[in-house]
Amino acid sequence: MNHFCKELVLNGNSQSRTLRSRVFQSPLAGVSDQIFRKLVRRWAPESLLFTEMVHAKSLEIGNNQYKVEDLSKEKGPIGVQLFDHRPEAMVDAAIKAEAAGAFLIDINMGCPVKKITCKGGGSGLLKNPELAERIVTQVANAIKIPVTVKIRLGWDKNITLGSEKFAQRMQNAGAQLLTIHGRTRSQGFSGKANWNAIYEVKKALTIPVVANGDIQNIDDAVRCLSQTKSDGLMIGRGSMGAPWLVGQIDCALKGQQPFQTPGPRQRVSLALEHLQELISIKGDHGLFIARKHMNWTCIGFPGATQLRHSLVRAETPVEAINLLKTQLVSLK
Repeated sequence: MNHFCKELVLNGNSQSRTLRSRVFQSPLAGVSDQIFRKLVRRWAPESLLFTEMVHAKSLEIGNNQYKVEDLSKEKGPIGVQLFDHRPEAMVDAAIKAEAAGAFLIDINMGCPVKKITCKGGGSGLLKNPELAERIVTQVANAIKIPVTVKIRLGWDKNITLGSEKFAQRMQNAGAQLLTIHGRTRSQGFSGKANWNAIYEVKKALTIPVVANGDIQNIDDAVRCLSQTKSDGLMIGRGSMGAPWLVGQIDCALKGQQPFQTPGPRQRVSLALEHLQELISIKGDHGLFIARKHMNWTCIGFPGATQLRHSLVRAETPVEAINLLKTQLVSLK
């Protein structure tokens, strides 16, 4: 794993990008907003983080601009992952995201959600390699920064064997890096990620490959690298409620002393900070956004279950803040 200390250079049309960490934070719908990224960045100063996945159409009609605003003002590299089935819309969205300060553009071909795939976007593109290739080519030719692609192993088990050829097409179209979630679209998030299948795709490519799926801790990361021989790792659902995980794995794989997982008091303090930041930006609605984060973070200590139940039922931000502050006192 010595190569994890080496920089990874991705070439765009006229601008290259250098990654000093090979552990990435996955784009997570409804999770990886600016506040969450700020927390992740605390432990992972050099890792590539992503905005939430952005529909090209939403930028086209002027919605969801907030997802790509002021990216250049954030510390460290921030990628923008786009999805759509229309090449022209993807090009337009990529140009806008680049202008907003995106470190790179990632094209989503892995999202399994039906409302996206039924229109040919996300993992729906796995069934249409010609269109997928056209999208990558046109986006790569339209912007200066690198283009990367995220895929799954296939639409279902009957076409998984074609994942190597699909990946090669993305490489030939101009993708500078490929992230592979080790499940098919039909699996969703069920079953186990097939790390051995990621290795088979890795062998067929010359561009870097990043493995994704079922990486919950340092041990998982080491085993995944051993099986996939990948050039990097993308951490997804394992980081929900654990924004320190990306940095923790990065430290370990670079041969540095990994920091300890935050204890009960640190977790509650983090939940309180997250809640207060959301309220300061979103007002009372911030409480509703924070509920899932508090539910994920407040675990592993006496009284955690009751605290989560109370937080879910809190009707005002003040009530939720007081619950967390009271818990902090009890954990002294």
